[in-house]
Amino acid sequence: MLELRSVGKRVGEETHLADISLRLEPGSLNVLLGPTLSGKTSLMRLMAGLDKPTSGTVHMDGKDVTGVPVRKRDVAMVYQQFINYPALSVFENIASPLRIAGKPKAEIRATVERVAALLKLTPYLDRQPLQLSGGQQQRTALARALAKNARLVLLDEPLANLDYKLREELRAELPKIFAESGAIFVYATAEPEEALLLGGHTATMKEGRVTQFGPTVDVYRRPNTLDTARTLSDPPLNYAWVRKSGRRLLPELADARQPDFDEIPLPEHYAGLGDGRYALAIRPHHLRLHREGPNDVELTGSVVSTEITGSETFLHVDLIDRWIILAPGIHDLEPKAMVSVYFSRQDIMLFGDDLKAADTAPLFEGA
Repeated sequence: MLELRSVGKRVGEETHLADISLRLEPGSLNVLLGPTLSGKTSLMRLMAGLDKPTSGTVHMDGKDVTGVPVRKRDVAMVYQQFINYPALSVFENIASPLRIAGKPKAEIRATVERVAALLKLTPYLDRQPLQLSGGQQQRTALARALAKNARLVLLDEPLANLDYKLREELRAELPKIFAESGAIFVYATAEPEEALLLGGHTATMKEGRVTQFGPTVDVYRRPNTLDTARTLSDPPLNYAWVRKSGRRLLPELADARQPDFDEIPLPEHYAGLGDGRYALAIRPHHLRLHREGPNDVELTGSVVSTEITGSETFLHVDLIDRWIILAPGIHDLEPKAMVSVYFSRQDIMLFGDDLKAADTAPLFEGA
């Protein structure tokens, strides 16, 4: 088990990490999710022993390893910017940690061939890294980390340089590999979709802090703060400040983009909330251009712009605020066109003035 106890990292006057506590179990897949500069790589470096925290401690299997350097830890790490030995063949790159560990030749060959087949590197085992494409070099670095069979494997956006098809295949295969290995895997990504596809547990990060940690689906369904909900939303989360009065919600902005905005009925699981100011949030894919049921909430807004990807359309519409609708299919709407937008009130999330979730009722069981 890897345990971080209130770890922090300061460089001069800058705080890179602040008061992070995590417990990662053997055989677990743990995703660090956050935008660039949220602290993912800095946290991995502390886990690996490449850096030492300025506060708090790091423990492995109950032993304090805070000051133990990386070379004395059983750890493997793969960066987005891959690192291989240019003078060695792909086979020898993958085999290098096994040779250092003194493994028998037969075991080395069997391990290399198994990992190479998994990562589709078998035809390239006799080549040197500089004879490979960037994606093949990244797969070689990933294969070496998997072959090492370390207790802690750190993957810093390892699929970022791969083509779409291979990335999707590996996203499906990696959780199976992780589950079988018994190691602790930590996987950093800036993509919410990737975190959800990988599953396991997710720690959402913002500005050097972990905002929430738990089973990935639970964190998605029940974000404990507005920051967590925003981190797990792509396209960006739609939200606006509203006032709760009785069982109704009204926009707070005096210059609301829709002056005749109708009241939104309050979802049942928020019935016990006190009146006051809340941030109302809803994910782009929960907004629709058609009504699905008689109890749908309807808003009318003006189209700002459209982005057609082929299978989907991103509509930017002035509603309570400028919101994004992720609509299936092609919707070639002109700017300033008026559209009706629908959503279920059960898809609403509310957060208080402190940006914490207004309740903990299960949300989005089917989303």
